[in-house]
Amino acid sequence: MFKFDWKRLSVAAGLSLTLVAAGCGSSDEGSEGTSGDSNEGGESTSEEVNYGEEMSYEITGIEAGAGVVKAAQSAVEEYENLAGWEVSTSSSGAMATALGQAVENEEPIIVTGWTPHWKFAKYDLKYLEDPKEVFGGEEQIKTMVRKGLKEEKPNAYKILDQFNWTAADMEEVMLEINDGAEPAEAAKNWIENNQEAVSSWTEGTEEVDGTEVELVFVNWDSEIASTNVVAEVMKQQGFNVTITPLDNGPMWESVSEGEVTGMVAAWLPATHGDLYEQHKDNLEDLGANLEGARVGLVVPKYMEVDSIEDLKPAE
Repeated sequence: MFKFDWKRLSVAAGLSLTLVAAGCGSSDEGSEGTSGDSNEGGESTSEEVNYGEEMSYEITGIEAGAGVVKAAQSAVEEYENLAGWEVSTSSSGAMATALGQAVENEEPIIVTGWTPHWKFAKYDLKYLEDPKEVFGGEEQIKTMVRKGLKEEKPNAYKILDQFNWTAADMEEVMLEINDGAEPAEAAKNWIENNQEAVSSWTEGTEEVDGTEVELVFVNWDSEIASTNVVAEVMKQQGFNVTITPLDNGPMWESVSEGEVTGMVAAWLPATHGDLYEQHKDNLEDLGANLEGARVGLVVPKYMEVDSIEDLKPAE
């Protein structure tokens, strides 16, 4: 059965039970833009409205140290028109709450966002264009395991190696959790309705009798979804599974030092790029379990701004 290692929660940053935004639309949703209407003088509405002033020149971020937060901080430095702006940090859940409140009141807000994420399914959102490519291109979510796992626990290794799904799959689980389901319950429901996919993950493996497995994850809604699904699949194969939420750094460190089995939560090349470079020689990279992930600055579509360059510096 699932067990949580509560001792590690002391290193977890900004843990949130609220599954963040991603009933998740695909990255195609986020890339859509809407142009501001022109006024009689020929200037766009987006040029007239100073959204920055209304938001106190603040970008709503998630946990300090997260890759998307670091990229947002770099954007503030790279884009001259973001002079005087700041990136506030809190947690994924706090960001989602702030976004929901802003949308409900049709107020301006800019958040650090990513897909897959339930927020794109729940709200009408878009990514701001990033001409300087500070946030990079598409990302992969990859599986990393400790060295020696293939020899010591070949069935666990093979399931983790064969785990692969789509952004739409992940968003389905995330949205159910956001709507009130327990993560384990949402995972079981998805597994029940997607036996063909699950069978491809367990193909060529044998059931075991209580073999210990520990998976770690950063407490983002996307990783809560994926880790619970993989853990439930392994549980059904007879593994005794522990899932442990950690901050980004300790998550990578625990795998590279061989303290845990692995993770399905590595965002590359940008989000966790520095941590990958630090630990890559001491763990095994099993490749992508999800393609087409994306990070960037996200706004509600009712905001008449399409690009980071459309924003105004602090006055």
